[in-house]
Amino acid sequence: METPVFEEVDPASDCDCPGCVHQRRLSARPPSAGFAGRPAARRAVVVATAASAALGAGHVAPALAAPHAPGRPGVPVEDEPQTPQGHKAPLHGPGGKPALPADTVKTPATTRAEIIRRAQTWVTAQVPYSMSAFWPDGYRQDCSGYVSMAWGLPGNEWTGSLHQFATRITKAELQPGDILLFHNPDNPENGSHVILFGGWTDSTRTYYVAYEQTRPHARRLATPYAYWSNSDRYVPYRYKGLTSGTAAQETGKAPVSVGAGAQYQGSAPAYPGHGYFGPGANNPFVTLLGQLLVERGADHFYASGPGPRWSEADRRATQAFQLAQGWSGANADGVPGPSTWRLLATGAGRDIPIGSPGPPAPPTAPAAARAPAYPGRGVFRPGAAGAHVTQLGRQLVKKGFGRFYAKGPGPRWGEADRRAVEAFQRAQGWRGGAADGYPGPETWRRLFS
Repeated sequence: METPVFEEVDPASDCDCPGCVHQRRLSARPPSAGFAGRPAARRAVVVATAASAALGAGHVAPALAAPHAPGRPGVPVEDEPQTPQGHKAPLHGPGGKPALPADTVKTPATTRAEIIRRAQTWVTAQVPYSMSAFWPDGYRQDCSGYVSMAWGLPGNEWTGSLHQFATRITKAELQPGDILLFHNPDNPENGSHVILFGGWTDSTRTYYVAYEQTRPHARRLATPYAYWSNSDRYVPYRYKGLTSGTAAQETGKAPVSVGAGAQYQGSAPAYPGHGYFGPGANNPFVTLLGQLLVERGADHFYASGPGPRWSEADRRATQAFQLAQGWSGANADGVPGPSTWRLLATGAGRDIPIGSPGPPAPPTAPAAARAPAYPGRGVFRPGAAGAHVTQLGRQLVKKGFGRFYAKGPGPRWGEADRRAVEAFQRAQGWRGGAADGYPGPETWRRLFS
C-alpha cells in the first residue's frame, strides 16, 4: 500500500474535531524552542495530528477519553429522553379510574335485598366470565366486577380495592350481601377471588349459597365455607353503604330477616325456583318466605317463628295465603310458585284473614317413616358392607337414582352406590367436594326427608 499523500490545507476556523481544537491551542502559544525557525517541522506536526484524527475516526474511543459535549448546545444531558416504567396500579376498565384512597372512596347507599337482586340478574342472564369484556351495565365480567355491580359501586374495582368499601367482619356475622374476599398479593390477577354471600344453607353453617362470577358464567351454588380451595385465606367483609330502615320507609313494614339472625332490608329478591321449597329444603329463602307470610297474617301457623328448614307450618301458611287469593287445586298446594312469590315480595294481593285456621294439618308421620340416624362416614367406603349400605341404595332407588344398579342395591358398598349418591348430590346443585359420591349428614338427611 502506497503512503497516503496529504495536501496541506487550512481547516475551517470553527471545526471542532479534536485535531483542529488541539492545533488552535498550539497556534495561540509561542513556538517552542524545538521548532524555532523550522516552519516545516510545525506543518509536519499539524499534518500528522490531522491524519491521526482522520484515521482514528472509526475506532472506539480510549477508556480515558474526555467526555463529549452535549449534542445540542444548552440542553443538559440529564434531560435527554429516558425509558420510563409504569407503576403498579389496580385493574380498571375503559373509562374507569384507579381506586381512590380509603378516605375518599364513595359508597352508594343500597340494601341487602337490592344486592341479591342485582346479583341474581347476572345469574339469570348467565353472563359469561371475562377479564376484559364488559356487560351492557358497564361492569367488567370477572369476579370483582360482579361484586362491584351487585354493590352498585361507581366503577369497576378489583380484589385489591374492594376492602376499601367494606368493613371486616367474622363468620358468625355473615349475612346475605356480604362478601368473602381472597386477595393474593403474590399473584393478584390470577390467584385472587371474591364471592357474594347469599345465606347459610343449614344450621350447621358449613355450606352457604354463593353468588359468584366464574367460568363459564355467573352462578348461584351451595358452597362449602369458605370456598372449595384456599378456604383459610378468605376474609368476610360487609359493605359500608348498607342502609337501615329502608324496608319500613318504602313499604311501611318492618325489615325482613333472612337466615339465622340476618336482616334482609327492602323488597325480596327474585323468585329462586321450586327447588328451594318443599320437603327437605333448608335455605335462607324458606326463612324469608315464612317471614313474608307472617307479615300477611300467617303468624299463628308458626309455633316458634319461621326458620330455614321447610316444615308443615310453611306449607300450611303458604296454602292459606294462596286460598286467600281465591286460588284452588294445584294453585293452592302450599308450595310457592312465581305468582305466590311475586305477591308476597311486592305486598300485593289479599292478606290471610284474621283468625283463619288454615287448612288442617295432615296426620303426623309414624316414627318408622322418619329419617334414620346418620351412621357415620366410615360405613360408606370401598370394601364396607352392612345394612346401612342396603338402606341407602334402596332410598336412592325410591328417589329416582336407581339407574346405576344393574342388580339392585346390596349390603356391600360399590361404584354403583357412589355414582348414585353423586347424581343425587348434583341434583341438589352441589359440585366439587360436596358431590363426591360419599354421603355426609346433609346428603343423608335430604335423601330420607
